[in-house]
Formats: sequence, structure tokens, C-alpha cells
Amino acid sequence: MVVLHGLGDSAQGYRFLPAALAVPSLNYLLVNAPDEYYGGFSWYDYPGEAGPGVRRSRRLLFELLDAQRVAGFPTEQTFLFGFSQGCLMTLDVGFRYPVRLAGLVGVSGYVHDLPLLLAELSPVAKVQRMLFTHGTMDPLIPCAAAKAQVEALQRGGLHITWADFPKEHTIAREEIPLFQQFIGPGN
Repeated sequence: MVVLHGLGDSAQGYRFLPAALAVPSLNYLLVNAPDEYYGGFSWYDYPGEAGPGVRRSRRLLFELLDAQRVAGFPTEQTFLFGFSQGCLMTLDVGFRYPVRLAGLVGVSGYVHDLPLLLAELSPVAKVQRMLFTHGTMDPLIPCAAAKAQVEALQRGGLHITWADFPKEHTIAREEIPLFQQFIGPGN
């Protein structure tokens, strides 16, 4: 599982995830975004024009996934997990990458340039599966807006399972069983 953090965080902030998910057969690669941001990292400019940073981070993540495949980690057995900005990158990369991943897990995020994403879907995007969770009390990314984007992606033929939780902009303990179920015991 390749794990992508949110704005201003780092890979360090996700060291809890392997123990929380408790999937012994899963290896984890916790990744730092490329740009420094107030003691943490960022995948793209915020605030500002996100497009150039999203495209650059997409290229870097494609290269990372390619390198992992060469190193013996099959893409079809690799999950991409992202929170907030990392969720945006999970959507952006996961539905454009030319090889199907084991699954995409996005938490508390949104889509950058939804029409462009739908226009640039990879040949395997419509067989790619994703779990998208969000908080009904998220003060940063309104739940209704995120859900509307997911519904548009679903209408575009993408297989996304939506679940919302009574939480703010965070990963809640209550989400962990849903992540485990999505990943599956044999992943």
C-alpha cells in the first residue's frame, strides 16, 4: 500500500496505519510529497494554482509505481491510499495509471478538474475500484461537494464506493473496519 498524506503532514503522520489496519500480508510505503510546507509537505500549491503541482506529482507517482513494479511489487496487488491532498492525488493517479491497481482508498478529498479527469481516464479506469470516505462535519472540504463529485465520476462509469461518517477532516477509528473490508484479508 502506497500511502499519500495530506497538506502540511508527512509520511511520519501515517506510521499508525499498518498497526491500525492489521493486514499482515500488506507492505506499506509511506511517501512524502515533493514540496515543503510549514514543517510538512504538499503535493501541489495551496492556495494557488493547483494544476502544475498536480501534474508534476502525478508524474512522480507514476514513476514510483513503475519502480515498485520493477522491484517486484505487482501493481495489481498494490493499493493507493490518500488523505485530503493525498486523496486528490489517489484519484488523479489511480484513474489515469495505465495498469489496474488492487484498489484505491481516498479519505476526505476532492477531484481536481473533474471534466479533465473523465476525459483522460486510463484504459483500465472503468475496472479500477475505489473506496471514498468523507466526514459529514468536514469544515475544509464540504461533504456535499465531495459527494457530488463522486456521483459525477460514478455516472462516468467509475466504480467508487462512497461512505460518510460523522467526523471532521480526519481519519476516524470508525473507518478502519471499512478499509479492512475493502482491502480484504488476502488483498
